[in-house]
Amino acid sequence: MTLPRLSPAGWTIAVFGLAALVLGAVGLISPGTLLASMGFAPDGTAARAADDYTLVFVRTSAMASFNMGVYYLLAAAKDWTAFFAFTVAFRLLTFSVFTALVLTDTAPAGFFAVAAWEGAGALATLLALRVPRQEKKADRRR
Repeated sequence: MTLPRLSPAGWTIAVFGLAALVLGAVGLISPGTLLASMGFAPDGTAARAADDYTLVFVRTSAMASFNMGVYYLLAAAKDWTAFFAFTVAFRLLTFSVFTALVLTDTAPAGFFAVAAWEGAGALATLLALRVPRQEKKADRRR
């Protein structure tokens, strides 16, 4: 099996896209597993109330994650650098919002892993977008 030829930034987007796709699939198939992985513990009741739509919400969010994974993988395959740059700002925004949720005790501490993933991914993409620019500068100096 040969890996596709991607730019450094393309690889950061592809990794994020694959993770979003896989986690989206997990959330669609087993929303409880996804909730537990983020630190949302069950409340101890054997059954959910008829008006508890938590699992529906998780599944709809998981579908969005699955779709986003496909978009990211397609963007990586096309080396769509404008898209890569666009994602940096919004992933940093996501990092900020998710971190605020943990710091205000609105989300469990385990949810910070999601924030960290977003922030680290945004920074990795930002740095990777700079690689071709640095190479072009070096070529001009030669």
